[in-house]
This record gives sequence, C-alpha cells and structure tokens, in this order.
Amino acid sequence: MLKILGRKTSSNVQKVLWACGEMELDFEREDLGGPFGGNDQEKYLALNPNGLVPTIIEEDGFTLWESNSCTRYLTKKFDFGGIYPRDPQILADAERWMDWQLTVCSPSLVPVFRGLIRTPSERRDITAIERARDGLSKSMAMLDNNLADRPFVAGSKFSIGDIPVGIAAYRWFEMPIEREDYPNLKRWFDLLAERPAFQEHIMQGLE
Repeated sequence: MLKILGRKTSSNVQKVLWACGEMELDFEREDLGGPFGGNDQEKYLALNPNGLVPTIIEEDGFTLWESNSCTRYLTKKFDFGGIYPRDPQILADAERWMDWQLTVCSPSLVPVFRGLIRTPSERRDITAIERARDGLSKSMAMLDNNLADRPFVAGSKFSIGDIPVGIAAYRWFEMPIEREDYPNLKRWFDLLAERPAFQEHIMQGLE
C-alpha cells in the first residue's frame, strides 16, 4: 500500500491526499513535520534530503518527494486520461497552473498564512502581512481572469491543475483577511467545495 509521510495540515501534503481521495486510492499516512517533528532526523533525510513533507513510498520501495511531482506521478500512474489529462495541451495548461502556485501565488500566500495563523498576535508584523495580502489578491485576480471562460483552471474538466491552486484558494477564503470580489474564482471554488475528496482533505480549518 502507498505510504504518505507528512502531517495532514500541510498544504503540500494535502495536494497528495486530495489527489488520492479523487482516485479512491488506498494509502497509509504517518504524521511528520510541524508539531510532530521527525523531518530533520537522519532516517527521514535519507528518504528526502530537503527535510520537507510530503514523501511518498510505494510497496516496491520507490520513493518520491516534492508535492507537485508526487501529485503528477500518482495521477499519471493511476488516472491517466482522467485527473491527469491525456491531451498534451490541456496537460501543459494544468501543469502551468501547478507551477504558478509555487512561483507566483505561494510567495504571497505563505507570509499571510504564517503571519495570521501560526504567529501569536503580539508578534505579528501587520505591515508585512498587509503587503503580502495585496500580492496574494493580485494572484487571485489572475486566477479569476483565467476562470472567466472555463469551469476549471485547465478547461472543462477537473484536473491536476486545480489541486494546488484549489488549496491556495481555500486559504484565501478561510483566512481572516480583506477579500476583493472575484466572482469567477468563487464560482470555481464552490465547485471544488462540492467534491467529497476536497471536503475530506482540504476543508478542515486552518492550523
């Protein structure tokens, strides 16, 4: 059985959990990282030299880390032509938004999330949080514009492209921040919120 190493509150672990949920793929998960620790230990670093989560281990011993790579691998292996698009152009579009989540959206989202959710109120840098929130809003505006003529990020069907950005959108809507009105973003998010795997693995509050 597939083993997933990483705490369920990590957005990167959630990518893999959500993908597995969509495919109804059986797995075992072990708490690691954050309050559970263990990710800086020699045993774990031998599997994942980055010391981050998640890491996945298959029954034959194949080990992989980096959340988007894990998501691509599992969906290509178990749902090629479904969540993992068969059409190379649709796939490229989906993967572009996966990369965008890492390079454009996350650098603004992380300071807001850590500042408001994981930092005690007396230690918060409100100016830095507000500046990052403005950057995050610009990212959400880009996503809203992309969704103006399509139900999902890469076209007419739910795909791997929706997973990383869907988790970012959940945090956008859940964090106690000012939010501009992005109707396309909200419509798409409401579609995600109807999915049982999203409800189980993503809609669990913020920790």
